Order: sequence, then C-alpha cells, then structure tokens
Amino acid sequence: MATQETPNRTDVLVIGGGPAGAAAGYWLARQGHDVTILERKTYPREKTCGDGLTPRAVHQLTEMGLAPQLEKYHRYSGLRATGMGRELELQWPSHPVYPGHGFVVRRRELDQMVAENAAAAGARLLTGHEAVEPIVERGFVRGATVHTKDDRTVDIEARYVVVADGANSRFGRALGTFRTRDWPYGTAIRTYWQSPRHADPWIESALDVKDRNGNPMPGYGWIFPVGDGTVNIGVGLLSTFRDFKSVNTTHLLDAYAHQVADRWEIDPTQPEVKATSGRIPMGGSVGPKAGPSYLVVGDAAGSVNPFNGEGIDYAYETARMAAQVLHEALISNDPAVLQQYPRLLDAEFGDYFKLARLFARVIGRPVLMRELTRVGMHSRTLMEWVLRIMANLLRPDEIGPAEAAYKAAAAIVKLAPNA
Repeated sequence: MATQETPNRTDVLVIGGGPAGAAAGYWLARQGHDVTILERKTYPREKTCGDGLTPRAVHQLTEMGLAPQLEKYHRYSGLRATGMGRELELQWPSHPVYPGHGFVVRRRELDQMVAENAAAAGARLLTGHEAVEPIVERGFVRGATVHTKDDRTVDIEARYVVVADGANSRFGRALGTFRTRDWPYGTAIRTYWQSPRHADPWIESALDVKDRNGNPMPGYGWIFPVGDGTVNIGVGLLSTFRDFKSVNTTHLLDAYAHQVADRWEIDPTQPEVKATSGRIPMGGSVGPKAGPSYLVVGDAAGSVNPFNGEGIDYAYETARMAAQVLHEALISNDPAVLQQYPRLLDAEFGDYFKLARLFARVIGRPVLMRELTRVGMHSRTLMEWVLRIMANLLRPDEIGPAEAAYKAAAAIVKLAPNA
C-alpha cells in the first residue's frame, strides 16, 4: 500500500478504516470528494468476527466493484441450524436484489480489501494514524488532532467528519454519543480450528449452546467454514440473559468446541490462535447519529442486527447512506442536510431493529428459548420463514408468509413505547 502524505485539511475526515469507514470513503471518493480515512492500526489486522458475509453484505461489496475479488474465497449456500438433536439445512431464500449465496472471508483480509478499494477510488488512506481527539469550534466538529505513524501530532481540518471507529468508539464518546443502556447488547468470542470440513457448503448455527454444566445459554454458537483448511468457531451471548455478566465466555467457547469436535473433526484443545472477544452494541442503540457537522456509522452507531449479530452489512449500508447525505451537504454547502441521515436510518431499519430488540429480550429466557427451538427444529417451513426475517431478506415485491408474519409483528411492536 503506497504511503500517502498527511494533509492539513480535507472535505471529509473518516475516523476508522473498518467496514463502515472504508465504505464511506469509497462512496465519497467515487463522487469526487476529497476524503481522508484514518486507521489506527495497519493492515492486515485481526477483528473478532464470524467472518461470514450474508447475501446483503455480498450485494454491498458487489456494488463497490469487489465481486471478482470475492470469488477467490469460500462460497456457501445457506445455514445449517442445529438444536434439540436435529439439524436443518436452509438455503438462502430467493430475493430480487440479493444473491442466493454468501462468502466466508477472514476479516484481516476483508477489511484490507475494502480499504484498498476505497484508496483505488481516490480516498486518501492513512494507516497507523490515530485520531486522538476532535477539533471543535462553536459546537461544530472541524476535524481531529491526529497521532501519525511517524510519531508526530498534527491537526487535520475537515468540513465534515464520519465517526466509524467501531463498537468502543472513543472518538464518538468524545462527541457525546452514548448507548441506550436498557437496550440489548451482545458479546462474542471466536477462534479458528483446523478441520477437514473447511469447505462445507453451509455455515452452521447452534440454537442450544450449553455451558460446561449442561445448562442452556442464550445466544448461539457458530461454525463458519473458511475454505483454507480452517473453520471459524465462536459463541455469541445476549445481555438479556439474567446472569449474563457472570458468564465466562472462554469456558463457554471451550465447551462448545468439545460439543462439536466429533462432527467437525477438530481437536478442541488445539485452536489455531488464541481466542479473541468483543462487545457488540446492537439495534441502533448508540446515538445521536448526527451532529451539526458529523455522522456516526457502523458499529459506532450500534448498527448490528439483534436477530443474528450481523454487523458487516449494516456497516456498509449505513456508510453508503451517510456518504450520500454528505455528498448532498457538500454540493449544496448546507450542513443542515446532515439531519436527513437519522431519518433515513429510521425509515430503513427503525421498525426492524425494534422488533429484533424485542426478540432479543424474549430469547434471553432459557426456558422460552428452549421451547422456541423445539418448535422451530420440527418445522422446515417455519425455519425458512425465520431465516428470511432474521437475515433481513424480506421480499419487497410480494407478500409471502414470512413477510406477512413480519408485518403483523412489526405493527404490534410499534405500539411498544421503547422496545
């Protein structure tokens, strides 16, 4: 990656070079704007993630011109759900916009691919550069003080700033963003194991994860075949579980690895690397998402689907929305345009995330989760509907059973004041 000079000023300064930041940089550069992306680390870097790209994410990457690069990675057909001693293999549902397949791409490779794509489109990509604090003048964010790769401290001025520094978002917190405390959040832990089933055509989700004592836990276990000789195995937990904070996720992952060892032919005592974990704000739980001269995107805005823990696609989608709003603000020279962004997010994801947050509360009760799993695993048709809803692959052009069920549930949830 070519070294680029640190500028004194730029049209848009993007804080963070992960999925959201790189996508925002790409779309702004495509529209001819001077955009600078600051990434604290250097590529490739690790990120706690299942590495699975859903059809929605594949669509966004294709829109960014990355379809040829994706083809060298492992393609999968859908989801294998396991639970109650049963398993169901569920093809991704048909959709007029999204493809019928996904890919598994290690995040250390995916994030570098998307960031370099943004640079190729004209964005200035500065790795090893950390935004230390925002520059604020009369209530407007005018850039950031930056610690550079060569150990200097400089100010970069900008007309607008995109906050895309992830779930912990120190830059966002410095601007006053906060998480709605009573909304669900998750935590995840994962690592890789060598497996002869590394090219399996299904990603797998376990609906009945158990701890070492055999007690059912909320959340889910996953196994994503990477296609390179390894599988990504992890567990995700929801904060709605009564004893959530007392759960040792390292022990839970170990228990799950032993649970699946025979089927996936892994040695549960020999992971490829040490497991990494992370906390995940969900359901649009972080705000405000727009200020007088900044927008918040991706994990920094809590843009993670509570139904399934997916964040990559929503990072790409929120970044694209933000880039379009910023484009309009730049060409009209009107900062007030930025206030369209929260309204666009609410129109696209508001009802869906609200229903998903309620779902997260429901499945946090182990007895209820067990009963829902029992019913679902005995009905392929029901699980196909559930997959369409949970992956947000509802068809806009027709009303099938899944769409009808979602519309009915969303209408009821609208009556809840703060689900």
